[in-house]
Amino acid sequence: MSVFDAHGPAAARILELTWLLIGVSVGVYILVLAATLWALVRQRRDSDDTPRTDRRLLDGVTAAVVLTALTLAGLTLASERTGRGLITPPGRGAITVDVIGRQWWWEFRYRDVTPSDVVTSPNELHLPAGVPVVLRAISRDVIHSFWVPQLHGKRDLIPGETTEMRIQADTPGIYTGRCAEFCGHQHAKMALTVVVEPVDRFQEWIQQQRRPAPEPMSTDARAGQQLFMTSTCATCHTIRGTQAGSRIGPDLTHIASRRRIAAATLPNDAASLEHWIRDAQTIKPGNRMPSHDLSTADAASLVAYLRSLR
Repeated sequence: MSVFDAHGPAAARILELTWLLIGVSVGVYILVLAATLWALVRQRRDSDDTPRTDRRLLDGVTAAVVLTALTLAGLTLASERTGRGLITPPGRGAITVDVIGRQWWWEFRYRDVTPSDVVTSPNELHLPAGVPVVLRAISRDVIHSFWVPQLHGKRDLIPGETTEMRIQADTPGIYTGRCAEFCGHQHAKMALTVVVEPVDRFQEWIQQQRRPAPEPMSTDARAGQQLFMTSTCATCHTIRGTQAGSRIGPDLTHIASRRRIAAATLPNDAASLEHWIRDAQTIKPGNRMPSHDLSTADAASLVAYLRSLR
């Protein structure tokens, strides 16, 4: 998560401003140290008490004040120029994605002309490389802040308001983001993953995500599906193609295709998934996912079902 490793136009503008601020600050620091050192080693002279010296010192102080004011004005203009480039309402992007912040996870909703084709990807934002994308930022509870330092600056999500930002990733890869505004007890565990892929790979991913959940094939997975549909799981989560259609928690239609779970708190493997189902309140106290007291067989079948949802 380094701002010095920019992989998008917005991040590049921020990096340019960062280097400018660092360069000016280092230059001023060196000048101040040099002036201080000179004052310490210089021997006092008889001519220091003359009116001519007083005028020369006054001219020097005036020049320093003017130079300082011009430097601050230049930095202010550079900062304003960079900031305006980040907050100016964007034009049309090739794709529009709703970024929805919740305590404490992210929902990314890919818009489509057909409502039934809208794709939801919790905590994992997929972007096509080199393509501008408009993000519509919304909060469902408190103020959050979307921040992926290698791609863009911070953008606050304000309850009751929708703000837009234009993001573009030039290099395929995996990038990490965070909520950058304290939003409650589990703010530190509200991360996100950005997956940047070539356009053709991104289109394949979108098509895959539009499909309903596959039917379970194994005996354990079928038992897990039955348990999911008859327990509290179905009252909070959506699995498209089944009767589970609640939007309280993340969409689980293709949960097995994601890299991490619980807002990037845990790796997406069988052991972590079972740990999260059994003891979510220990891992992330205060979140809306209750811990479940399951038998070993029930836990195994539920994990088998969720792991089949690719």
